[in-house]
Amino acid sequence: MSSAERHRGRHPADEELFGAQAVPALRVAVAELSWLLSRGYARNSAVKLVGDRHELRERQRLAACRAACGDAARVARARQHLPAEALRGRAVMVDGFNLLVSLEAALSGGVLLRGRDGCLRDMSSVHGSYHAVVETDAALALVGERLAELHTASVHWLLDKPVSNSGRLAGRIRELGEQHGWPWTVEAVFNPDSTLIAARDVVVVSSDAVVIDGAAGWYNLAADLILGGRCGQAWVVELGK
Repeated sequence: MSSAERHRGRHPADEELFGAQAVPALRVAVAELSWLLSRGYARNSAVKLVGDRHELRERQRLAACRAACGDAARVARARQHLPAEALRGRAVMVDGFNLLVSLEAALSGGVLLRGRDGCLRDMSSVHGSYHAVVETDAALALVGERLAELHTASVHWLLDKPVSNSGRLAGRIRELGEQHGWPWTVEAVFNPDSTLIAARDVVVVSSDAVVIDGAAGWYNLAADLILGGRCGQAWVVELGK
């Protein structure tokens, strides 16, 4: 299937798993899971405990896990999050697949979860191989236009080198950057997370919990674009309340 036919849309069961009738139980599950994480429970055992209690399906358990966080993590992430105006004149480093896949999902009607920390996370997974979809170029354009509005000094994209087709995506990112005159560079590395965490003089763009827990300063660009209406009527399920 070519990229002109692929979408990053919803799973066939998502209407049932994340529809209006399912959301109240999921919110309770996220709250209970966050309570357990705040008290030092191991994530895997806590997810099983809460998932069994509420009879959650596997995809719902994954959603609850992605939306939950302990109190200390929630406070620390909020403290390190930067306002939009702080990006002016700054170098930005982008967690490439993390941001792009969420925007592709939003543009193609996939479910987005708003977690307790305010981040939006998709239910897609690269699984060692990335394939461009119909919405890929539109998602990249949204990023470029928004960061240009915020007057960032430069944007450095990081992609996971072990993921197949990362080189092809890197080429497309460079091409779009050159076409629009955006100050973009792109690099495929073996462990983007460690590079993002180690960066201290840049603004990190990611919603990956490991990355934003370690970043010196981060920006919630996916939420900025999606909640700001730039992805149309995206399907956002609020689980952090």
